[in-house]
Amino acid sequence: MGKFVITKRANGEFQFNLKAGNGQTILTSEGYASKAACLNGIESVKTNSQDDSKFDKRESSSGKPYFNLKATNGQIIGASEMYESTSARDAGIASVKTNAPEATTDDQA
Repeated sequence: MGKFVITKRANGEFQFNLKAGNGQTILTSEGYASKAACLNGIESVKTNSQDDSKFDKRESSSGKPYFNLKATNGQIIGASEMYESTSARDAGIASVKTNAPEATTDDQA
């Protein structure tokens, strides 16, 4: 089962990583000013990860595929790593869809 890991950045902001059951990070959040806002972001990922239209499939300037998960308001709530292929990126999206809804939260901040 997946889990959200909350950490605190050097600048004092909170962030979360969604990790798959194997421990690999599959989604990373932006920085949040408060832990409450970070927790709201996690809830947003749980909800929006079930809507295919919320996944924005992109390609970096170096040609590597990645994706962003967007909230209903269009704001990016999480970004993936860079992948070697579009099929690997699509597998990452599938992993977020599978892991996010039931993921536990590990508060390390």
